[in-house]
Amino acid sequence: MDIKDRIVVVTGAAGGIGRALALRFAKAGAKRVVCADLDEAGAQATAEQVGGIARRVNVAAEEDIKALIEEVEAQEGPIDLFCSNAGILMRGGPEVPDEDWQRIWDINVMAHIYAARHLVPRMQARGGGYLLNTASAAGLLSQVGSAPYAVTKHAAVGFAEWLALTYGDDGIKVSVLCPQAVRTAMTEGHEEGVASVNGMLEPEPVAEACLQAIEEETFLVLPHPEVLDYMRRKTENYDRWIGGMRKLNRIYNPSTGND
Repeated sequence: MDIKDRIVVVTGAAGGIGRALALRFAKAGAKRVVCADLDEAGAQATAEQVGGIARRVNVAAEEDIKALIEEVEAQEGPIDLFCSNAGILMRGGPEVPDEDWQRIWDINVMAHIYAARHLVPRMQARGGGYLLNTASAAGLLSQVGSAPYAVTKHAAVGFAEWLALTYGDDGIKVSVLCPQAVRTAMTEGHEEGVASVNGMLEPEPVAEACLQAIEEETFLVLPHPEVLDYMRRKTENYDRWIGGMRKLNRIYNPSTGND
């Protein structure tokens, strides 16, 4: 897809990857960039930089996403590219309270589902469209120290795969973004964490990788190319890969280690 003259929606646009995506799409000639975020002031600041529109949206609330899609399509025109980018991280395992599991599930998974539920039928009716869903390398590998993040990002990747194989014949393209550490509010204070073993990227090269993937209509977006090698090692010998991850767990999450 050529971004020029397209209508684009980006969630989580107040900062980090979302802000970088909005700026990059505007630079590529998007007709309109809609910047959505729970942080309305932050979304407005991004929108002002790109000559776009800001909307306060809680992506965990289906009605908010539905209203966003309906409003944009009524006032601006058909959404060509929807970037379901907002996400959160929380540490811990099965002891994490149910309400926190539900919150991260709603934001990291259900937000993608809500967007597809209300946008895919519209895209089908007009013969196509594009969905960019932000997941994480944790969705292909795992996340030391955070079961909720690992689980929800795996689910996000699985849902993106399903969308791609189910609606590809309808002209709907899907890309899923799976970076390791990116310098955002989420990683602030954790610059030496396990996700940074291959370096921490700034949001701008991540947005550039997304733009390239969209232009080439590539499903998997890997700003950290090392992730592909880790995936291959995982599928070649799952037990050996888990052994390697246990070593990382002992280093970066020693409180749970057993040996």
